Amino acid sequence: MARKYYITTAIAYASGKPHIGNTYEIVLADVLARFRRKQGYDVFFQTGTDEHGEKNQLKAEAAGMSPQEFVDRNSAEIKRIWDLMGASYDRFIRTTEPEHKEQIAEIFEKFLASGDIYKGEYSGWYCTPCESFWTESQLVDGKCPDCGREVKMAKEEAYFFRMSKYADALMKYYDEHPDFIVPVSRKKEMVNNFLKPGLQDLCVSRTTFDWGIKVKSDPKHVVYVWLDALSNYITGLGYRCNGKSDPAFDKYWPADVHIVGKDIVRFHTIYWPIFLMALGLPLPKQVFGHAWLLQDGGKMSKSKGNVMYADDMVDVFGVDAVRYCLMALMPYDNDGVIGWEQVTELINNQLANVFGNLVSRTIAMCNKYFDGVVRNAGAEEPVDAELKAAVGDAYAQFSANMEAFKVADALDVIVSVFRRANKYIDETAPWTLAKDETKRDRLATVLYNLCESIVIATSMLQCFMPSKCDEVFAMLGTTARDFADLDKFGLLADGTKVARDPAKLFDRLDPKQIEEQVEKMYAERNAKNSEKSTQAPKKPAKESISIDDFAKVELKVGKVVRCEKVPKADKLLCSQIDVGEDKLRTVVSGIAAYYSPEQMVGKRVVVVTNLKPAKLRGIMSEGMILCAEDEDGKLSVVSPEGEIAPGGEVR
Repeated sequence: MARKYYITTAIAYASGKPHIGNTYEIVLADVLARFRRKQGYDVFFQTGTDEHGEKNQLKAEAAGMSPQEFVDRNSAEIKRIWDLMGASYDRFIRTTEPEHKEQIAEIFEKFLASGDIYKGEYSGWYCTPCESFWTESQLVDGKCPDCGREVKMAKEEAYFFRMSKYADALMKYYDEHPDFIVPVSRKKEMVNNFLKPGLQDLCVSRTTFDWGIKVKSDPKHVVYVWLDALSNYITGLGYRCNGKSDPAFDKYWPADVHIVGKDIVRFHTIYWPIFLMALGLPLPKQVFGHAWLLQDGGKMSKSKGNVMYADDMVDVFGVDAVRYCLMALMPYDNDGVIGWEQVTELINNQLANVFGNLVSRTIAMCNKYFDGVVRNAGAEEPVDAELKAAVGDAYAQFSANMEAFKVADALDVIVSVFRRANKYIDETAPWTLAKDETKRDRLATVLYNLCESIVIATSMLQCFMPSKCDEVFAMLGTTARDFADLDKFGLLADGTKVARDPAKLFDRLDPKQIEEQVEKMYAERNAKNSEKSTQAPKKPAKESISIDDFAKVELKVGKVVRCEKVPKADKLLCSQIDVGEDKLRTVVSGIAAYYSPEQMVGKRVVVVTNLKPAKLRGIMSEGMILCAEDEDGKLSVVSPEGEIAPGGEVR
């Protein structure tokens, strides 16, 4: 029976379209999954989207969409990009799936019942983009230590997980499993920065927003997004907290490796193992925290319009070439750099000049000298042994690098085989052998050795470029070699016939033309975005209502007594409004771009006073100020013309 291998990516946060740096991870995991399948493993490869949390709720509100509509759109786009890049996943999980949500709610209740979770009050600094809480001492220059963005003070009732209860057990696991976290630099960071100083209890619920999985026993709380998201690795396999799990869970858990970015290693190597310990489940065997793929020439910026997206790169270079370059440009432990110029150069130097040229020359000579028939005539010379040794040793080096996640180094091994084969052509000079009829067997042997070398190296390369490699095998009239046979030279069948007129694998690219093409693409994108931002969207006409419907809305004249900006919210003002009642009404409004607090104080406004209260940025808003909006999106507060006293009814 085949050995199992369960590999996952971190599920992508469904807040927008993934850029090329985000796409790197899915391609890396796919390459590793394909490698393990070719080794004979029974592979289960899972990816998906992380969809709950305050950030998505706020972005949905800004887009004029419900959170579910917002994540539906973005999850579909992420899946489209993953499919475009040839990701051969077995499961694409979404954290808004009913089965997942049900199990998260059950897991939370189980932790409550066991005493691992308790209720308290949280007071500290919160980073919305990272969905992370920080103490004052953990901040860097007053900002989030993970992403460098602004943090806000949060104080609310919350549930906490007793992390310290499991700290010693986690450290013991680290000691007994020295390869649990790779590279080793990530492990040192976890131990020195988090475990040795002492683990603090973790806030695992929120009450200031509601886009999340509600706590069953206390529905005003939603489950902290990281407890929700991390558990996808077991719920996606059919884990049941209070019942019999699906056979897939029993078969594939624990995970063999979680592939994650270095910025979220902490969540996967501290929080996640502790959650699993509390559930009584085995821990994952390994977590690989890869570095970041950065854009050459500066940070990718949507405002600058220079973000590199996978589908744009595919339009220019093709899927397999982009997959190859993503893997080749990323070192094992350091950040990689990608840019249009680097990709163009890499394709020209390695794919066109080395790989493509080798295949083209070899097939052309087989057709020219032997009518396309490949034959091993056994006319060996010492130089052949050198080629065979280089090719025969390649798989051991390749597989060792792949198993250590040194994927760029594994590619170097393959390219070295192609380079050695090109050198072999120069050493044997087939065109010279062809001039001597007595050298026919020697010529046939040389071409056979070249074809066999290409088959072996291309069989390894297939994990990276499945479509292009299939083209090569079709050109050579054969199929991919089993990995178990890659250390054996001479398995290509005598009489194999190569393609008569094979298409070129890779054209050499003109850097100037690529630059012009990319500049045009960015210009068109920026113009399109500019047009979108300056044109107010056409709003559909609302359905007719009766006078009875209108009568349900209570509108009163109010006078703004006090007004101030909402901290950490550039668009919001908080007003205290006299609407003729015993107390002032608190109303939060998104008008800070058009009115200062000083301009609002003393202003008479129209307030919807029977609107259901809602919490905005931690402030309970008890109504709505009516505003008019023009075609440019500019707002103007609606004010009564005369001196109507506060509390006057608008009808």
